[in-house]
Amino acid sequence: MTDFALSFDTVAAQYADARPGYPPELLDAVEEFIGRPLLGARTLDVGAGTGIATRLLAGRGARVVAVEPGPGMGAQFGAGLPDVPLVRAVGDALPFADGTADLITYAQAWHWTEPERSLPEASRVLAPGGALALWWNFPDPAVDWCAEQERRLKRTLPGYHARGIAPEAPAIIARIAPELRPVQRQLHWSRRVPLDLHMAHLGSRSYFAAIGPEAAAPLLARERAEVLRTFPDAMVEEAFAVDLTVGVRS
Repeated sequence: MTDFALSFDTVAAQYADARPGYPPELLDAVEEFIGRPLLGARTLDVGAGTGIATRLLAGRGARVVAVEPGPGMGAQFGAGLPDVPLVRAVGDALPFADGTADLITYAQAWHWTEPERSLPEASRVLAPGGALALWWNFPDPAVDWCAEQERRLKRTLPGYHARGIAPEAPAIIARIAPELRPVQRQLHWSRRVPLDLHMAHLGSRSYFAAIGPEAAAPLLARERAEVLRTFPDAMVEEAFAVDLTVGVRS
């Protein structure tokens, strides 16, 4: 886990308020791939952050333990989900016994691990027939305004999406932990939000958090003006694709 990843601690409250959730079809697909309902599944949600995915998993009846290294994110998690156990740890060194989890999930988080360490750890902790599920929300490249915004941000922010490995996840799993047998699916969804919430969402991304509020402010102001040209009523239709990879342990 890098200092860049831990930069989320500086925007933890903003992250909790502004980050999008996930469509119900995502957990439907997880259940389809793992061949069982989430109800009662012993689940570790690693890189749980403020608990966006944890809340959905618990809502399906999974028995969730959250894993989160950041104290700021952990504090937000505890405030929102006080009844869910939270362990301060990282995916590269899971403090759990062998064969004790039915499902390990990473929502927007697996790219902060070192796969050579996190995949053997997941395989070790998963019970036979258990599964590793990785997913990422990202602006839908098939939607013109989203694609243009991504191009602007890439020009503005050095290293933007340098760690994005969602398309390569199945190949990485097959190489390092072939016993997990990966499959992949992409889903699409959207939400309509006020412009202020959209900008708060952008500002909660690690690229802005890492450079600090003083450096981020003028960049976000310019981006706000661009978005307002597309959505003059200040209501933004955020469109997302979700890349899901699931590996079931043999």
